[in-house]
Amino acid sequence: MRAVLSCLTALLFAAACSGTTAVDDRSKVRVGIVFDAGGKDDRSFNAAAWAGVKCAETGRLPDGSASCGRPGLGILLRDVEPGAPTSIEPAMRAFAERQFDLIIGVGFAQGPIMQMVARDYPGVSFAIIDGVILEDDGKTPKNNVASLVFKEHEGSYLVGVIAARTSRTGTLGFVGGMDIPLIRRFARGYEEGARSINPDIRVIENYVGVTDGAWNNPGKGKELSMAQIGKGADVIFAAAGNSGLGVFDAVEQAGTENGRARRFVIGVDSNQNGVKPGFVLTSMIKRVDTAVYDIVKDTVEGKFAGGFHVFGLESDGVGYVIDHFNRELVSAEAIRDAEEARRKIIAGEIKVTDAMAP
Repeated sequence: MRAVLSCLTALLFAAACSGTTAVDDRSKVRVGIVFDAGGKDDRSFNAAAWAGVKCAETGRLPDGSASCGRPGLGILLRDVEPGAPTSIEPAMRAFAERQFDLIIGVGFAQGPIMQMVARDYPGVSFAIIDGVILEDDGKTPKNNVASLVFKEHEGSYLVGVIAARTSRTGTLGFVGGMDIPLIRRFARGYEEGARSINPDIRVIENYVGVTDGAWNNPGKGKELSMAQIGKGADVIFAAAGNSGLGVFDAVEQAGTENGRARRFVIGVDSNQNGVKPGFVLTSMIKRVDTAVYDIVKDTVEGKFAGGFHVFGLESDGVGYVIDHFNRELVSAEAIRDAEEARRKIIAGEIKVTDAMAP
């Protein structure tokens, strides 16, 4: 491990070979982010995290084309796309060895690794998206790790409402990535939202796999979606990371009728409405970008706090998107019902089942 760490450190920080390197510049808050296997260009979960740190670095979108709507914080940013799960720990330790001010891990799968690294570097601040890091007692939140978690079931309920209002066949689909409780949380909320509109609606639920590779297999995502379409599904919710892009391909392949898509996909995590315009009914967004920006801002301001940071409907941490790509696809009735459901969930009048609850 030490040899791997030394090599990776050299690769990460080879920007300058003499004098003081940029990463040794303590005049700036230094932030390192380690992505999961999907990489920062997955147009979904990782992309949202990337948008958040780039916003914190520059005040602009990742491609630099426009403002992100919040001020840049003047941080020094480094990122790692591991490629393989075995590269995650060396990358995280490389940042910790250099005493970065904040190290961000993207995805629950990094939890066991961050548990070890955060224990070994108690003076370094960490944040994990969709993960919970506890002390060795298994109960107390670790004080140097911010666990950024979302109420995905609430946002999924709303897109379930929209899906049911849109469906003409009475059959919906759900394609998850890895078959784990977190993704079942999406599926349960989606189904409950749909059944609030049509108690008899059918929801076909499939998962790409049971290993980390399930997040990065668009071919399998398309295969599952085509099978669901063959069984009548006309709206499919994709919560599968990069594998979900196969669902987009499947609905596009189903074609159009009278100028309207015959099958629709619902995107996830980021706004994916523009991935296949006309075929994306809406996107269930998790404001991963906002959560990441906020934890960086807290670090810059000396206000970093470990423990749980929870983002739900009440804080606009989850929701759905209506924009110029899908405004003509979603009926006024569907939006009315979704907004009424939002109000009732925030007020506690609707209790959406949390599939991860004990």
